[in-house]
Amino acid sequence: MAPRPFVCFGRRRGRDTSASKPPDANATADQTQEEQRRMGPVLVELFSSQGCGTSPEAEGVVSRLGRGDFEGDLPPMAVLAFHVEYWDYRGWRDPFGSSIWTVRQKAYVDVLHLDTLYTPQVVVNGRAQCVGTDPDAVFAAVRSAPRFTSPAMQATFQKPDPGTLQVSFTGALQTKVDGSGADVMVALYESGLVTDCDQGENKGRVLTNDYVVRRLEKLVSVKDVSAKKNISGSVHFTLWDGFNRAKCGLLLFVQNASLQTFGVQQFQIPQEDTI
Repeated sequence: MAPRPFVCFGRRRGRDTSASKPPDANATADQTQEEQRRMGPVLVELFSSQGCGTSPEAEGVVSRLGRGDFEGDLPPMAVLAFHVEYWDYRGWRDPFGSSIWTVRQKAYVDVLHLDTLYTPQVVVNGRAQCVGTDPDAVFAAVRSAPRFTSPAMQATFQKPDPGTLQVSFTGALQTKVDGSGADVMVALYESGLVTDCDQGENKGRVLTNDYVVRRLEKLVSVKDVSAKKNISGSVHFTLWDGFNRAKCGLLLFVQNASLQTFGVQQFQIPQEDTI
């Protein structure tokens, strides 16, 4: 992949990013209001960095989305925040940044036919994207996103050793997967993170971050699977120093090769003494 410039966006209107969609974004049929009420949450991904001066504003918007703070006709949402590392050279190294998340963002740049990486970027169901500091654009993308029935997976938690969390899943995806296939992904995220930033564009600020992805693993790849067929698999997460079960959660989602999402299911991590 050819190198691309990086941009840290604020509320500038010079670049229209609010309605970027892949060509097949409208492949699903229109859904009635009753069908919409039965559907699962919309997946909202934020690509952010503590080294970007405008990312904290977007983090606030996305955190409120995840908590359901906004009134109106917004559907339920599941939120993940991926912290990228390409602003670290500006003087502040994001403690949650990873080049792995930059690779994920680059994949969205390709499938959404963009010409640059930027923060803060919001991607909705892998189909639309916008600048994360523009709540109206985020709301519009969420409202127009197709929704799907949540998978009906059961999760079993184990800790084979103090530094590892093993999660086994079994159940139906509730959405048919055709011959082109899809991946079932599981993200381990952490909320309630507070960082005193003493360098870079956010110098002197206390930064709060929620739904920060700490680990992302593929549960299984599937192809030609009916909505009711049971599948199973396990993921192993290497835990970090200071891991706090109460601040973390799991998000399982189904995503095809074009990174479009076809179902989302959320899980709480049980009490330590029940694992």
